[in-house]
Amino acid sequence: MQNNGRDKKDGKIYVVGNKPVKELLLDDPAKVDFVAFRKGRRDKDVEEICELCRTKKVPFKSVSDKELDYMYRGNHQGIAARCAALSYTPLITLLEEATEAPLPLIVILDQVQDTGNVGVLARTLYAMGGAGLVVCQHHGAYLGAGAMRSSAGALNKLPVSKVGNLATALKDCVNYDYTVYCARACTGALDAYTAELETPAVLILGNEDKGIRPGVAKFCHQSLHIPFLREFDSLNVAQAGAILVSEFAKRLG
Repeated sequence: MQNNGRDKKDGKIYVVGNKPVKELLLDDPAKVDFVAFRKGRRDKDVEEICELCRTKKVPFKSVSDKELDYMYRGNHQGIAARCAALSYTPLITLLEEATEAPLPLIVILDQVQDTGNVGVLARTLYAMGGAGLVVCQHHGAYLGAGAMRSSAGALNKLPVSKVGNLATALKDCVNYDYTVYCARACTGALDAYTAELETPAVLILGNEDKGIRPGVAKFCHQSLHIPFLREFDSLNVAQAGAILVSEFAKRLG
């Protein structure tokens, strides 16, 4: 049986101990955000776990005793795997099945890190009939209890994919004939309220501070911006995403 625990912040979920972590990596590696083991530890168990991480493409790192104890208060045997509160859907499966959704739109989050924003976006996307959500394996929000709460359960119903390389994922989207849009104010960006929006489509939303990375934006077919009627800096990613998703839904009406 796996040993599970939650820390005091955001209800993070950990599986701890040599055997439980090995079993998790073998049975459901996509659910693992990363594996942490005690710095300086060198033994057969940790070597096997690190090799499993390499094979399954799961991040792993050595940390201090203090960090491990902070993650999990209990007998962790010097190793802990932080897990998402959901199981992820492979991107290719999502791309193949998205056209059957009421709204064939996939929202991709480029290093969006606020769990509340991700949860609210998932709630909106699911309610509007969206096909699914894609998050970054690195520098993305932790989809634990906090994200689940803010999504009002939508993250348990909406297909979610986790990708390590967003550029590669976008190439797959293009190969599957998805039109790729990104939300950013730039020269040539279309007014989201009047633009012709095609589906099946991908909508990319950027990091709360830095926006969409240039290396990601280059894969977009078109940029969209939300015109303001008053001078204002910006909307947060959940607000902007809700407006844009609703515009895609309106085009289907």
